[in-house]
Amino acid sequence: MNRLKSASRTPLSTFVIVIAAAIIVAGGGSLHAYYKNRQVQVNRDIDTIEHRVEKWQLDISTTKMRSEDLLNRFAIRKQLEDSGSKLRRIPVGLPEEVNPSPPSAVASAMP
Repeated sequence: MNRLKSASRTPLSTFVIVIAAAIIVAGGGSLHAYYKNRQVQVNRDIDTIEHRVEKWQLDISTTKMRSEDLLNRFAIRKQLEDSGSKLRRIPVGLPEEVNPSPPSAVASAMP
């Protein structure tokens, strides 16, 4: 009905401030959800990359093991014998020791 003139009215600025605060809170909540989802996605990407690195390290160690097996002199000797190769062992006294230092004088083809 009729209001008393002494009753206080709520100013319009209060409603504007409440609405602005609600918008800010809603925006903050949505940004929080976005950042949290992004953080989860980055963690998944990191886990995927770590899994790939572990797989590559396993592949590297497997390759090293296989190359060491291929360079094993006993295995090479066995493979040569199995394939009927004409290569034979060198007798113990046959190899000569070579001095690794270069000679002091080198012959030159230029006069």
